[in-house]
Amino acid sequence: MTEDIATAIKEQIANNPILLYMKGSPNAPQCGFSARTVQCLMECNQRFSYVDILSNPAIRQELPAIANWPTFPQLYVNGELVGGCDIVSEMHAQGELQPLLESATEDQGSP
Repeated sequence: MTEDIATAIKEQIANNPILLYMKGSPNAPQCGFSARTVQCLMECNQRFSYVDILSNPAIRQELPAIANWPTFPQLYVNGELVGGCDIVSEMHAQGELQPLLESATEDQGSP
């Protein structure tokens, strides 16, 4: 089962240019750190995917080992871990988050 969960996590990360593992949903975050991270992302006006780790306990348990990052939320852009709330908030405050997210959506190209 752990191998299946690891595979599912890797596929989620690979298939979503901007992916947030968080507690709750963007419309109803279940912790202050997730809420603050979502706010930063929404202020950048870029679409992003999310996974609610509270309703996915296997992912909640397995992801920290895969990512080598112990806490949530976790933001992935173009398959790479950006970091958690503090890093995302700092990047947003310094104007670094917006261009990173824009580059992720531009990389998708148009058909």
